[in-house]
Amino acid sequence: MFEFLKTIFHIDLARRLSPRAAIESINCSEKSFDWCSKGKDPQFLIKGSGIRSGWYMVEINLQHDQPFVDAKIYLDFGCGFNESESVFIPIKTGKITKRLIYLSSEAKKLRFDPMESAGQFSVRHFRLVMLLPQFAYDRLAQRLSNMHFKFRNLEKARVLQHIRKEAREANNTWKELALQYYAETFTKKRQSYDYTEWIDKVETKKLASLANAIDIINISEKPLISIILPTFNSNIDLLKECIESVIRQGYGKWQLCIADDASQKTKVKACLEKYQLKDNRIKVEYRKNNGHISAASNSAFSLVEGDYTAFLDHDDVLAPHALQRIVEAISKNPKALLFYSDEDKIDEQGERFDPHLKPGWNPDLLLSQNYICHLTVIKTSLVNRVGGYRLGVEGSQDHDLLIRCMPYLDHSNVVHIPEILYHWRAISGSTAHESSAKDYAATAGLKAVNDYLEREGLQASAELGIAPNSYRVRWAIPQKPPLVSLLIPTRDGIEILKPCVESILSKTNYSNFEILILDNQSRCKDTLNFLEKICSSDPRVSVHNWDHPFNYSAINNYGVRLANGEVIGLINNDIEPINVLWLTEMVSHALRPEIGCVGAKLYYPNDTVQHAGVILGIGGVAGHSHKYFSRNEYGYFSRLHLVQNLSAVTAACLLLRKEVFEQVGGLDEENLAVAFNDVDLCLKVREAGYRNLWTPYAELYHHESVSRGADNTVSKRRRAQREAEYMRSRWGEQLDSDPAYNPNLTLVHEDFSLA
Repeated sequence: MFEFLKTIFHIDLARRLSPRAAIESINCSEKSFDWCSKGKDPQFLIKGSGIRSGWYMVEINLQHDQPFVDAKIYLDFGCGFNESESVFIPIKTGKITKRLIYLSSEAKKLRFDPMESAGQFSVRHFRLVMLLPQFAYDRLAQRLSNMHFKFRNLEKARVLQHIRKEAREANNTWKELALQYYAETFTKKRQSYDYTEWIDKVETKKLASLANAIDIINISEKPLISIILPTFNSNIDLLKECIESVIRQGYGKWQLCIADDASQKTKVKACLEKYQLKDNRIKVEYRKNNGHISAASNSAFSLVEGDYTAFLDHDDVLAPHALQRIVEAISKNPKALLFYSDEDKIDEQGERFDPHLKPGWNPDLLLSQNYICHLTVIKTSLVNRVGGYRLGVEGSQDHDLLIRCMPYLDHSNVVHIPEILYHWRAISGSTAHESSAKDYAATAGLKAVNDYLEREGLQASAELGIAPNSYRVRWAIPQKPPLVSLLIPTRDGIEILKPCVESILSKTNYSNFEILILDNQSRCKDTLNFLEKICSSDPRVSVHNWDHPFNYSAINNYGVRLANGEVIGLINNDIEPINVLWLTEMVSHALRPEIGCVGAKLYYPNDTVQHAGVILGIGGVAGHSHKYFSRNEYGYFSRLHLVQNLSAVTAACLLLRKEVFEQVGGLDEENLAVAFNDVDLCLKVREAGYRNLWTPYAELYHHESVSRGADNTVSKRRRAQREAEYMRSRWGEQLDSDPAYNPNLTLVHEDFSLA
């Protein structure tokens, strides 16, 4: 379809907004925003006549002071406003957000709810664009092909054919079904489900389908699972719930090994004696002297008879199917040494909340934070090998045990079970007590990490991280730092290239680097003058001509051949460093022999996150972790502030050793000229046996895609589609199961919300 045969007309809704409820105009002369929401349900009426039936694209640019915002449009077809006739729109910060809608009849009135909280905002752009049906179908199919899991392997042209066939078989209209699927590709930023709803709709259904899985799996000899449980002055009611959760396990071959650490509460001993008499699988040792949790855990461990040891706290609860899932995992992975699951919390009323849906084996994340936590099951022989619990790290004794197991662990013998098998009791105490406990745990955890680094002879040291109970490991750089070659492809664009190069030269305290500007047919006189001047004024900068059509992969491969450095840096020409240690931090990781690609934390100019690593599968191929989160937010379980292993990072700012780049054949010039070449490179590096890594301690601004522009023409969209299809064919299964993510999290949006 020709570019001009897309739309019929547009309606500027921003001019028609009239406050209806909980909205006030801001009249201050130095105001940053135009409107103030006074509560959780601010409403505008949209003045004017009705909107006729047809296909429309809603376009909204909403500036606001909230971490994230969900807007909603209500349509009145003659019976008033109601939820069933509403469309929600997750707002993109700093950009125009679009959503396709279809009106089957004339809408008499419209209502616009700009957010779901108190706060300030401005409506910079808000309009309805009426689309020709064929163009609307094209946009509908494109989004479903890119973002709906059901259609991910279908070409765009076949998506609507598939839906029409499905609708006929279900005696449904195809438009209704297509719009239902389309709506599923929009996830509310404040979680697509309330967690309770997710439990009912997703977890319960999954458990029902797997209820008899243990009978299907061939287990020649059912393993004995020993569960160690230290107690001390326990709350009796909670202790009973804890023990009962073990007794209720669907898998019955277990042993509960309890060590009471000289509790003064007499009811604790009476409770334990009662259970010991009730079930001979329960063993108890009563310690005479209080030795704190590590000593008590070792006493409990001395009772262990099973080949596998699980760990349980005295006020927490196991899911009824927890051990069944562990045994299933053991049967499938008989050589594995460590098993762990997802977890959530339960409050004083027994309500579940705050699910922690974890990634797979992630060694650098484990050094940054004990992300494994509960439920953990370790091969008993490995616990013996590392000497059980260590005294002197109480408060982080579980983290210390896992870290001491690390030399014996890798991705082949660690199994993550992506189900919530453990409920961690969250009981509030005094603020002073909680603060003291956190400090105590953080100090112990820091000792655990530093002791590990020293034992392993690693040239690194740890310090407390930004997030609570987190750690930053600083890796040493050789006394003579290796040369780093920073490759910057460009074509004209003096307004972005100049600040990029000058800021790298002035805001980088790493001493040994060169900049290779790869000029792709610049014609702008100001740009050419700048290139000539910068080369003559700074010996670290050189310019090399690439006189061929734009091909990001080919340009950078050319640059690598020219580079003199041991370390290569792929840098966009719209990057600007924020902190002077950015390159030092990235090089320190890139020089580690086990590490491949290293990525940085990138922000838009408005200080929202543009890139915090790449998550595979989002949008069909890959998306940016935590996109649009504010700069200071912790992110999902603090991951915005933790060094971690990820499957991929963006080449807008990516470092790796030159030998690794050459080992995997560099960037793919033939199939990935523009998009996804960085993801492909990272996956090849991972396939070669290296771990890719992202660090939040290298911070830069990124004026995304300013240099080459957006994919907003027919030819560009076709090229982008071809590259996406190539990635699906080359890496398909891996794109659907990112080990640095969790299958219970969304593949539609980049905010770690529930799937």
